[in-house]
Amino acid sequence: MPKKGDSGDTTVDLLDYLFGPGDRDEHTDPHIVAAWDPALPCPARTPGRITLSALALLLDAPVDALRGPKPAEHVWHVSVRNAPTDRTLTDTEWATVAAEMVAVAGIAPHGDEQACRWVAVRHAPDHIHLVATLARRDGRGPRIRGDIPHMHTAARGFETAWGLEPMSPLDETARRAPATGEKEKAARRGLSEPARETLQRAVRQAAALATDTTDFLTRLRDAGLRVREHHDENGTVDGYAVALPGDRADHGSRPVWFSGRTLAYDLSLPRIRERYEPALTPADITRAHTRIREAAALLARAGRTEGAGDVAALGDLLTVTAAASPATVRAHVRAAAAAFEQASRAPGTRTLDGTARTRFKAATRALEHAPRTARGGGAPAVLNLLLALVEAIEAATAWHRVQHHRAQTTAAAQAAALLREAADLTTTGARTTTPSPAPRTSPRTVRVTPAPERGPAPPPPVTGVPPRHANGPGPHPGRSR
Repeated sequence: MPKKGDSGDTTVDLLDYLFGPGDRDEHTDPHIVAAWDPALPCPARTPGRITLSALALLLDAPVDALRGPKPAEHVWHVSVRNAPTDRTLTDTEWATVAAEMVAVAGIAPHGDEQACRWVAVRHAPDHIHLVATLARRDGRGPRIRGDIPHMHTAARGFETAWGLEPMSPLDETARRAPATGEKEKAARRGLSEPARETLQRAVRQAAALATDTTDFLTRLRDAGLRVREHHDENGTVDGYAVALPGDRADHGSRPVWFSGRTLAYDLSLPRIRERYEPALTPADITRAHTRIREAAALLARAGRTEGAGDVAALGDLLTVTAAASPATVRAHVRAAAAAFEQASRAPGTRTLDGTARTRFKAATRALEHAPRTARGGGAPAVLNLLLALVEAIEAATAWHRVQHHRAQTTAAAQAAALLREAADLTTTGARTTTPSPAPRTSPRTVRVTPAPERGPAPPPPVTGVPPRHANGPGPHPGRSR
């Protein structure tokens, strides 16, 4: 799995880290497995022939020879890692991987004698680091636009050819995580989460309920966010940005603005407009769960060309349900909505048409007033709603599995497990007041129209509570400064 590291302007600093002991002495036997010159000596294994400083000078030579402006950050750095369950590749195999990766990335295309200079360093059994300088020997710059997607495609080929664990395709639907600096800023301010996370949740809830652009922007302002509109030459709103009050940059001189697109893949204004539905008459919570079950049945019959709009509407429904849920289950439903977020975005599709979409949207409208109806309906009504949502998410999980959307299948399964926990909590509370039907202990079987042949589908997800995601060990982002 290729992963982009930090770029920089000091080649020797990055090499010093890659050939060094690491932060926790985790680097073992660092050495070169491939390079632009097959005869290049390794500074770790033959220190008498070349030093790290000399290797850095050789890599930087094409940059230093440029007659015009030099790249501000000329160091290109990518790590390529195997899955923990894969066999250990040999140096020769890693050299083959490295040569193919720099070729498809545009760093050193096969047979191009004027390409950039690069090296592949291995200091652990399961991954290598690719380092290159962004200047060709003919004085031109490399064409590396789309380097990571192209490298992911090449990685899928190696997985198939060598029998390695297939990783999820790069479908660009994962949520945008806060950067390290954003997390540190939130900690300094004593906030429970970075501004990006708070804004993502608020914008997603407003988008789920909005009936048009004016309604959407009004809901953002009503939620307490600062809103900046962007207008085209005709004065029509064609974009927006939001900021949290008090979140400022440049010594407090300006707000920190986030456009919808930078918050999440599907929060740009054009994508939000695709989800607008006319306002519907609110129904109470006991009617909402019926609509959800009807929608789940329709989604279960969706083929490959349908369903994207259905899962998007289901994601909106979960977002609103999280805000409307009773306090006893709100944390679980909110976690389920966050887990399902990626499952609400089907990769590679633009249309949001779907046969189940209208019923999901109708339930969403009804739940906008759910705090009032939930108090009147009590625990049995909430339980029925949660069980209906579990059925809908199981249908979405099955749909994604048949389409071979591996990341979305996993996300939906995690959301279903969290909602089952919420249903269990509701059942426990209901037993202390009035009898109610016991929750189902086994997932509902869903039949989905198969997609055209695209290879074996991933195995069914394991039911149960998903593990907490933590930042485990991974490739170091690099230290070029």
